Amino acid sequence: MSETIRTFIAVELPEKIISSISKVQEDIRSYGFKIRWVKPENIHLTLKFLGNVKKADIEKVGEAIFESVKEYSPITLRAKGIGTFPGIKRPRVIWVGISGQLDLLVGLQKTLDEKLEAIGFPKENRSFRGHLTLGRVKTKIDPKRFSDALNELVRFESETFVADRIILFKSELKPTGAVYTKLVDASLI
Repeated sequence: MSETIRTFIAVELPEKIISSISKVQEDIRSYGFKIRWVKPENIHLTLKFLGNVKKADIEKVGEAIFESVKEYSPITLRAKGIGTFPGIKRPRVIWVGISGQLDLLVGLQKTLDEKLEAIGFPKENRSFRGHLTLGRVKTKIDPKRFSDALNELVRFESETFVADRIILFKSELKPTGAVYTKLVDASLI
């Protein structure tokens, strides 16, 4: 069997944005919920999760990324609001939303999805909803108390930042948490 690499394509966040999102994590953490938090340095804006990709196909994925970014200039965004998937009563994922030039971000993700489909990666079935995962809920938590915690942060909004590159990351799952390594780095022009 061919060796594979677990991968995803994402926008890396500037340190100042990560710092403000980290404060949101700390605010929620202060409530004592059992949540597996994403390390602040690992918070990113995923455009496409590829899963296990054959090492031999990494170059083709890189070419699809470079083809996709040719059509886009840098995109102005901000982290804004907070929510959960699938919902507040049975949360599994806690996230911060994205606002700003969403039409361009959605367009970039769609272009990327199409270029990747052309080389054999299935298109996403769901509509793209840009978000930044803060943590994953592994146990049942009191929805009322959890809702109260999130309501404290509903007006959260970061400074604006510019998404000017997309990156293909290798993701290695370790007991201490995921370790991400850049494989391809493509600039929006």
